[in-house]
Amino acid sequence: MTDRRMIHIVDDEEAIRRSAGFMLKTSGYTVATYPSGTAFLREVRHVEPGCILLDVRMPDMDGLEVQKVLIERGVAMPVIILTGHGDISIAVRAMKAGAVEFIEKPFEKATLIEAISAGFERLDGLGRRAERGAEAALLIAGLTSREQDVLKGLADGLPNKTIAFDLGISPRTVEVHRANLMAKLNVKSLSEALRIAFAANLGDRNA
Repeated sequence: MTDRRMIHIVDDEEAIRRSAGFMLKTSGYTVATYPSGTAFLREVRHVEPGCILLDVRMPDMDGLEVQKVLIERGVAMPVIILTGHGDISIAVRAMKAGAVEFIEKPFEKATLIEAISAGFERLDGLGRRAERGAEAALLIAGLTSREQDVLKGLADGLPNKTIAFDLGISPRTVEVHRANLMAKLNVKSLSEALRIAFAANLGDRNA
């Protein structure tokens, strides 16, 4: 049923890793566990794509810090935040940063499976060049602020010279930022870059 769906559990509590891992394995998922955010980040470039269950409160790096590094590295695997009571404001921040869902501990099996299903729906959709807003926002978050400025100018229909004037930089520098952002978004044409920008509501003119 799950067709070898991979789940990465990142939690410093061994009991959570063990219980959630057992629950998911018996539901047909493949599971890998990590005792800390740094342990997961060391391996993330080489792991099988899947859904990440990420604890908010961990001693070395908290979940928000791990999530931020994943975004910076362009890792687009869907994240589900595991949170304790009273961490809702933190979980909401994680949602704004692109998390699929947050689940309060202790969680019910049905709640966890439902969130994971939503995560895999998002993962399956990544092959469509992030046409949905959440994936597009995640991709754009991996750009530098200047690259985002240039992409917004392009989405507003502005030529390179106008973008350069507005930002107080040279047209050549705009071209460099444009090449870099297209490489980071893994697109070959401006239209593909604009599709991602529009999905994330980056352009607000009708140009």
